[in-house]
Amino acid sequence: MRHKHVCIELNIYYQINHQIMAHNSTKHVAVLAFPFATHAHLLFKLVNEVSKASPHATFSFFSTAQSNSAIFKDSQASDSIKPCNIEDGISKDFVFSGSPIEAVERFLQKTPQNFESSMEKAVKESGKAFSCLITDAFLWFGADMARDLQIPWVAVWTSGPRSVFIHLQTELIREKLGIHGNFQLDKKLDFLPGFESLPATHIPEDVIAKDLTTPFASMLHKMGLNLPKATAVCINSFEEIDSIPINQLKSTLQDLLTIGLPLLTLPPKKHCDPQGCLEWLDKQKQDSVVYISFGSMIMPPPHELTALAEALEYGGFHFIWSFKGNPSEKLPKEFLDRTKEKGIVVSWAPQLQVLQHHSISAFISHGGWNSVVESIIGSVPLICRPFFGDHHLNSWTVEAVWGIGLEIEGGKITKDGTMKALQVVQGSEKGQKMKHKVVHLNKLVVDAVSSQGSSTLNFEKLIKIVT
Repeated sequence: MRHKHVCIELNIYYQINHQIMAHNSTKHVAVLAFPFATHAHLLFKLVNEVSKASPHATFSFFSTAQSNSAIFKDSQASDSIKPCNIEDGISKDFVFSGSPIEAVERFLQKTPQNFESSMEKAVKESGKAFSCLITDAFLWFGADMARDLQIPWVAVWTSGPRSVFIHLQTELIREKLGIHGNFQLDKKLDFLPGFESLPATHIPEDVIAKDLTTPFASMLHKMGLNLPKATAVCINSFEEIDSIPINQLKSTLQDLLTIGLPLLTLPPKKHCDPQGCLEWLDKQKQDSVVYISFGSMIMPPPHELTALAEALEYGGFHFIWSFKGNPSEKLPKEFLDRTKEKGIVVSWAPQLQVLQHHSISAFISHGGWNSVVESIIGSVPLICRPFFGDHHLNSWTVEAVWGIGLEIEGGKITKDGTMKALQVVQGSEKGQKMKHKVVHLNKLVVDAVSSQGSSTLNFEKLIKIVT
């Protein structure tokens, strides 16, 4: 397996608890999750490691019943973390329209009252007041809660530094781009250092929306206004890989802690691979396989799925495809049979381990930040097909800032565009340069989690804030 030294350095990363002074009284930490996509899972990873280094602290983890059930079922939670369920805003007779944002908006209509009532209950049952507040950065009202309780507030941003910096600059961006006037999509952010070539089309849509009063846009706007009040903001990244936005954030926030969340737990052991992805990869040649995954929430439209399948088959590419849903129903007829000698389609793959495998040559992704970070950990160039949120910004960062991949031609999957992108990444001089650059970023990540690396020191600082 590639880059085993990453895991070796992580063992140092976790040997911090002996450095933390024991306290006479037990601390009670409130953890408020955003129960959608991978947000709650990533926050739990962080809190679980914090709890291991904080033997004199207990943690109440507040999320919806559905979210908590998935998190605490699939993980080995520390005994000091207690799941606390909150209302999700969905009545028993509610009928979903099919829009993924619908559940988010129903949930936001109940916040922060659903958190407050459950927090009151947790204090009464434990007999201990909260000593620290850790929240997903989306939950902007953490600023008011921490002020009223007179305790530290740690906000956790599960994406990268560039996206959170954009949200912090929402007012300036809207003013400069003329959102309420002659706004044009071909404008660029030439007024922000480090973002000069970023087109307005690649800004998260809620930043430049005409209406900031919708539940999700309002939440992000308020987050941008309140994050400077946080005692510390943890970011799912590594300080060394993108210094410009990191330095900008340091001048804006009280304390910035870069801690790469995917590395807070070691990759799954080989037996945590029920569909035999790694065994299949062991039989393939080095740098010969394309890995495909669009995350836990994304499903490309039918015509793009067909185009991707046709590109893989026509180009004769070897592939492993982590596919949500029934591939027999959504992929071209007999595609699975015709390509069974070159690829496999699975319902789940141990992504971090797959990306670290020597046979993987490219990663076709939606450009979600967690996937971008894991691609760097695996030293695998990216081909991005962005959909929403920070995907477009991440794709631009991958291609224009780091040069470790590219956004698929036209921003949408076509047969020719996919084949062209794969040929560039797998078999051209430009692709070799991408590989070289992503290997360089990987080395910076390894340094960050070394005994005196930035992530290790930031994690230690987080422990001190919490305890």
